[in-house]
Parts: sequence; structure tokens; C-alpha cells
Amino acid sequence: MMATLSKWIVPWEFSWVFLAGFLLACVLYWRGSRRLRVGRGRRAAFWIGMAIIWLTLQTYLDFYAEHEFFVHRLQQLLLHHLAPLLICATYPAGVLRAGLPRRWRLRWLKPLRRSWPWRVATGVLFQPLVASILFVFFVLIWLVPSMQTLAMLDWRVYRFMNWTMLLSGFVYWSLILDHRPHPPGRMGAGLRVLSPGITMAPQILAGAIVTFSRSDLYPIFEICGRAFSFNVLTGQMIGGVITWVPAALIESLGGLLALRQWLRLSRSGRLPRKTWQVRTAATP
Repeated sequence: MMATLSKWIVPWEFSWVFLAGFLLACVLYWRGSRRLRVGRGRRAAFWIGMAIIWLTLQTYLDFYAEHEFFVHRLQQLLLHHLAPLLICATYPAGVLRAGLPRRWRLRWLKPLRRSWPWRVATGVLFQPLVASILFVFFVLIWLVPSMQTLAMLDWRVYRFMNWTMLLSGFVYWSLILDHRPHPPGRMGAGLRVLSPGITMAPQILAGAIVTFSRSDLYPIFEICGRAFSFNVLTGQMIGGVITWVPAALIESLGGLLALRQWLRLSRSGRLPRKTWQVRTAATP
């Protein structure tokens, strides 16, 4: 039993870069949550999201993701949809910032946020249209059979694929689950509710195409060696359904969370008034 457990715990493909970034985020959040009042629900959601990221990238699940299409789709779903949604729903930026020593915040973080490369990069990546397009693009591009083959044959492309899925998920869900009004939030409260419904449409279509395909779209998994012995088309169908149904459900959940924030902002009177309402009120 211990041998089986250690097999799952030991990373399939260890990465010092990932470990350093993961531990840094954990330490900063732990320090920040001790300095700020963070509810148990928020803390639990954050740690569950971090555990999912570790599970998908640094356990034996990664081996199965390289040898079975439907496990690969499950891995991408967790990286792109569920883990970022859980973490972004806890509004972790303030907690992580509080976890930094004050001297570091003044000496490094503040100048970095004021620098033009930082402002340009965040201005482009967190632009709502760009973030939404990238969120969908990275799902679809890695479903293209030739791109999937390239990722499975080159470990550098494989890691790049996983990082693009994770980071695009974080950027998108941080916009959708922003608890602030617009401005200073980058996306309007109503658009946050509508956006998941828009972005899920092409993903549903792609998932349906894979699900109902009667040919093996991803023979690269046969070359790599399949981990399970059941029918190839059955595994491909399961992978298509994962891309189709659970992904749509998670995005629907994200839309509902955004709707909850919209209602909260409305009840507190923090939504900006329409220009015509202001003009009407100003008319004698």
C-alpha cells in the first residue's frame, strides 16, 4: 500500500520552477491569511484549488494524462477551469500581497507595478476581450490533433501547453470573479455574468465534435502507449464529453458567482449610475 501511495505522490516529471512558484504562493498566502481576516470558506477554496494544481501537475496523474486522451482532458479541465475558478473566487491578491514583508512591498512590488513593462503586460492580458479570446483559444488550439501530437512528443511544448491553460484560466476568472465595481474593475458587472455563456459555446461545439467523431483523432496516444485497454473511440468519446459537459457546468457556476457579485454590488449601491440617470436627476 505504501508503495502504491508513494507512486502517486512522487512527481512523474519533476520541475524545480513549478515547485518554487508553488511553495512561494503557499507561504505568502499562509502569512497573509494570518495578518488579514480571511474566512474559513475562502481559505478552504484556496487550498483546495492549490491541491488540485499539485495533483494535476506533480503526481502520477500526469503520467496517465500523457497516455490516455480522456485523462488528458480531465487534467486540462482541472487546470483551466476548476482550480483557477476556486482560487480566484477567494480574491487572493490582497492576501498574497499582505504575505510579503513590508520592506519587499515598498522596495520591489510597488516599483514593479509602476513600471511600464508591467503596466503594458497587464493592460494587454487583462483586457476583457483579449483575456476571453485567449481563454477559449488555448482550449481549442490544443485540441487540434497536430498540436496535440506536438505537445506529446516534446516535453517543452507539453509544459508550455499546461502553463498556458493554467495562466489563461487565472487571467479570465480573475476578471469574471472580480468583486469590485467597474471601474476600478476592468469588466462591467453585467458582462461578467454574460461572458461565461459566450466563451463556453465554442468549447461545447469542439467537445461535441470530438464526442461524436467515428475516427481516432489522436493516434499519438497509441504511439505513446495507452494506459488502459478499452476501446479507443470510447476513451475519445469520454474526453469529448469532459470538454463539453463538465466544462460548461463549471463556466455556468462561474457565471452564477458573477451574478451573485452583481447583486451584492447593486444592493450596496456601488454600481455606477447610467449617464442618462445622472442627467435626469440634474435637470431642474
